[in-house]
Amino acid sequence: MRQFVEATEILLELADDDELRDAVVTLAVHAGIAASDVICLRRLGYYWQSGNHHEAIEHLQRAEPACARHLTTLLALKTRAGYGHDAISPSNVARSVRAMRHLADAARAA
Repeated sequence: MRQFVEATEILLELADDDELRDAVVTLAVHAGIAASDVICLRRLGYYWQSGNHHEAIEHLQRAEPACARHLTTLLALKTRAGYGHDAISPSNVARSVRAMRHLADAARAA
């Protein structure tokens, strides 16, 4: 988790380039997923191992209800950042970074 968070923060400083904005969001998504796994592991004793990350939201909801909306935000941006034809907007970059930071803070506190 820590490496994805750090990489996101570094790339965020360079995110004026449209393509780098997509990379920032993609890294933020991976950091948020990893943080969600940590939260679930600490609170529930397991984390969701399916390839369907959307099902992980339900488990995170049980582990730390306030965090589930942040994972939902990140997953909603995942496909757009990774596979979309248009660069992701600066406002969506900001949304993803806020969600990632919230999840990372919650994982550290767990």
